[in-house]
Amino acid sequence: MACDQAGSEHGGEHGLISFDVDLTLEEGRRRALVLAALGPDWDPVAVLRDEDAAHALLYSGLDAEQQRIHDELVAAGVLPPAPEHGRAAD
Repeated sequence: MACDQAGSEHGGEHGLISFDVDLTLEEGRRRALVLAALGPDWDPVAVLRDEDAAHALLYSGLDAEQQRIHDELVAAGVLPPAPEHGRAAD
């Protein structure tokens, strides 16, 4: 039996009771529900490829000043670096 700070076995009005909760089963259930919601047609490689294309499009066509600011933000870690070509498997 757990004891509170005063050493009482029952916890009292202001006593603290220690207990453990194992969330392993709940986490497995949560993951299964996420995968079921994504459906059988979910293709993580295609998703990464599309994200890389969107990133490239978003930062394309910058003028010199915009590119300089973008490069500074990437160097400072504010923006992620440009995706490496071929990161997503084909």
